[in-house]
Amino acid sequence: MNYLVAVLSDRIKAEEAYSALEDAEFSMKEVAILGKGYKSADEYGLIDPANEAWKQVRLMMFWLIPFGFIAGFSFNAITGLDTFSWAGTIGNQILGGLLGAASGALGAFFVGGGVGIAFGSGDALSYRNRLNAGKYLVVVRGSTAEIRFATPIIRRFRPENIQGYTAPTESSTAS
Repeated sequence: MNYLVAVLSDRIKAEEAYSALEDAEFSMKEVAILGKGYKSADEYGLIDPANEAWKQVRLMMFWLIPFGFIAGFSFNAITGLDTFSWAGTIGNQILGGLLGAASGALGAFFVGGGVGIAFGSGDALSYRNRLNAGKYLVVVRGSTAEIRFATPIIRRFRPENIQGYTAPTESSTAS
C-alpha cells in the first residue's frame, strides 16, 4: 500500500485539499485529515517511534542484562582480577557481574533504539510534532497510480511538506 502525506498550515487548506480529492472522485475512505477537530495521530495509526523503541529496549534488556552479569562474573572468575581489594574474591566477581549487567543495559539502550528516543528520529515523530504545532496532515492511501494522480491535486494547495511512502507488504517481511 502506498501513502501520500501532505502537511498543510491550516484547517481551511486541509479541507480544500480534501474537497479537491473528493471532486476528483477519490474513495474518501482512503483519504484522511489529521489534526485538531479531525483524527489524531493515534487514531489514524501513526506509530509513536518512542513507544516502539522502548519496547525494543526492554526486550533487549531482558536478555542482555543477565547475559552481561554472567559474562562479567565469569570474566572476573577466570582472570582473577583484584580490582577492588576491599571486596575480596567473591565481591570482585559480583562487582564484575554488576558491571557486566550495566554494560548489557547500555548495549540494550543504544542498540535497541534509545538514541532515537533521546534525540528523536523518524518521519512519524516530525509529523506528530507538526500536529502538536497546529498543522494539519492530509493522508491519501492507494495504489501507485492513485498516489501519482493525487500528488498534483494536493500540490495546488502549497503544502509545507509532501512525502510519499510505500508500506512493506506482509510477504516481504515474513521471509
